[in-house]
Amino acid sequence: MAALSAVALVSACSDPVEETPTIGRRDVPQDAGLALGHIHGLGVDPGDGTLYVASHVGVFRVSDDGTSERVADRWQDTMGFAVVGPSHFLGSGHPDLEEEDLPTSLGLIESTDAAQTWEPVSLLGDADLHAIEAVGDRIYAYDSTAGALVMTDNRTDWRTITQQPLYDLAAEPKTPDVVYATTDRGLLITSTNGSAPQPVTAAPVLTAIDWQPDGPLVGIAPDGAVMASTDGVDWTKVGEVDGPAEALDVVDGRWHAATSTGVYESTDDGKTWKIVVRHRM
Repeated sequence: MAALSAVALVSACSDPVEETPTIGRRDVPQDAGLALGHIHGLGVDPGDGTLYVASHVGVFRVSDDGTSERVADRWQDTMGFAVVGPSHFLGSGHPDLEEEDLPTSLGLIESTDAAQTWEPVSLLGDADLHAIEAVGDRIYAYDSTAGALVMTDNRTDWRTITQQPLYDLAAEPKTPDVVYATTDRGLLITSTNGSAPQPVTAAPVLTAIDWQPDGPLVGIAPDGAVMASTDGVDWTKVGEVDGPAEALDVVDGRWHAATSTGVYESTDDGKTWKIVVRHRM
């Protein structure tokens, strides 16, 4: 697939280094109801199969009938989001200013009760993590404050791998030292061994990527093409959604993608998609 221009990709997804303003409820129209707003992350709780949507205006729980409920009525701008176990989530972003007396950048935060409550873990006030990728004890994140890909093995001590604008991250489940990242110039692969990031020249431009636990690596192109790869180099189109992805989550048997229309689900490895919750704006 031919790479799109940087201008085309930037118009399709948010600037990776642009700070999203900290919000309060007064910034959202009162008639917005349970509008999801811009979606930053998706994840399925392995404990009960519930889909969660992390957005600019809170974390939402999605029911089987497609209705969404803002968890704990918290309007936290959850920029980074990852499900790491039953009811166990990692996040980042900006607090609900009308309810929380916290710095504008939350650093790494954690919930062990399915987003009912959150606790600071590290980098409070210092980092805004726009992408979070956890593989075992290792956590990769894109810190938009520093414009850097960072990592930690103990959730406290962080080190910078590379400093450049990035969109999304996917670490190889069986080789967690290897991580892929999407940019407006194409796909990058890097390693924690100190080598410089290298472009994957044969890969398409992708707005969002995620590894299924047993493979494949999945990505969505700016035109909505759903792509899959077993090695990150050779890609095949397996399906399509209706536009560039705001977020992507891939687990065995259930793939979810968020576009400007809403959240879609595929249960046949990306071949067909149905909408499970619509934006209400």
